[in-house]
Amino acid sequence: MAFLSDAILRIAPSATIAITRKAADMKRNGRDVISLAAGEPDFDTPLNVREAAIRAMAEGKTRYTNVDGIPELKAAVARKFKRDNNITAAAEEIMIAAGGKQIIFNALLATLNRGDEVIIPVPYWVSYPEIVRLADATPVFAVADASTGFKLSAEALEAAITPRTKWLILNTPSNPTGAAYTASELKALTDVLLRHPQVHILTDDIYEVLVYDGGTFATVAQVEPQLQARTLTMNGVSKSHAMTGWRIGYCTGPKELIGAMTKLQSQSTTNPSSIAQWAAVEALDGPQEFLAGWRNKFQERRDLVVRGLNANTGLDCLTPEGAFYVFPSVKNLLGKTSKTGTRLNTDEDFVMALLDETGVALVHGTAFGSPGSMRLSYAASNRELEDAVSRIQDFCAGVR
Repeated sequence: MAFLSDAILRIAPSATIAITRKAADMKRNGRDVISLAAGEPDFDTPLNVREAAIRAMAEGKTRYTNVDGIPELKAAVARKFKRDNNITAAAEEIMIAAGGKQIIFNALLATLNRGDEVIIPVPYWVSYPEIVRLADATPVFAVADASTGFKLSAEALEAAITPRTKWLILNTPSNPTGAAYTASELKALTDVLLRHPQVHILTDDIYEVLVYDGGTFATVAQVEPQLQARTLTMNGVSKSHAMTGWRIGYCTGPKELIGAMTKLQSQSTTNPSSIAQWAAVEALDGPQEFLAGWRNKFQERRDLVVRGLNANTGLDCLTPEGAFYVFPSVKNLLGKTSKTGTRLNTDEDFVMALLDETGVALVHGTAFGSPGSMRLSYAASNRELEDAVSRIQDFCAGVR
């Protein structure tokens, strides 16, 4: 009898976490490392949010809460969805969890059976297919590559749908590419989805506030209200308010689905941190003016990185519309050899040689389902990014 379950053997560890950990180990051992592998804002959590957490502790708000979140935070989430997305959500249609990942985990584990299919545009965030596999369902990959600006076309979506399709997962702005769908681009997809009533939609909107060049964020239930009854709209405070460690995600969806997700969470983590929930109330209801400054800073960093990576490096880097990632192609440099003699047969060879030879930590595109690419997070200071880009340029110049 095998000790480990079939379910755990079906999934792979997170490549982003593995590379981030290796970079941290190298740094502890004295290496000069610039880690651009993790997706985490480098700004501090706003002071008013931190003060709200301190008040919560001082007032003794440190005990168990409702599994699906405190009423005050659910009310703040409802206000946020109405204010920003024109989505009306009742309390029983809202859930709070320990991060956006737990929302996704809860939704898929609560609904998927063997034989069910989940459409995932490629490139994808590393956890989507693994959670689907953990639920013993089948990820179906629909290509959304550089030729379409890393966006899923209506034709590709239609071709991927079968009678077994239960979910489409749509992430905009995207991790790993930064692609952000416009309302008209989403409308083309929702027109397809209206013809397939068995397909539910999970929209991962965690990077909502990071859309550049004057663009406007849009989400499925906003663009096509007829789909709200089968859409789970997920968001959180991790990226918007630099609260990655606070672990608060939230969502709205059909009452039956929210109830099933709450049942699952009641038997796993129970409630998210009470203190973090009170901080999230302040994050959603408090001043939002700082977001424009953060967005401008990220856009400045994006432009710095894209310009540097396209400067005679052999890389090909599109300019993303949102999030804080670029996803350049390294295909022109594969099959060659680095300055120290490492053969670069794959994108993983490329990023590992880059880390070993220059101390710049990135993530290979294969981890996101897109071989021949790599992901760079520009959630770092301009000084670090300039240094990293210079090292990458030197590395690429030495490839022969």
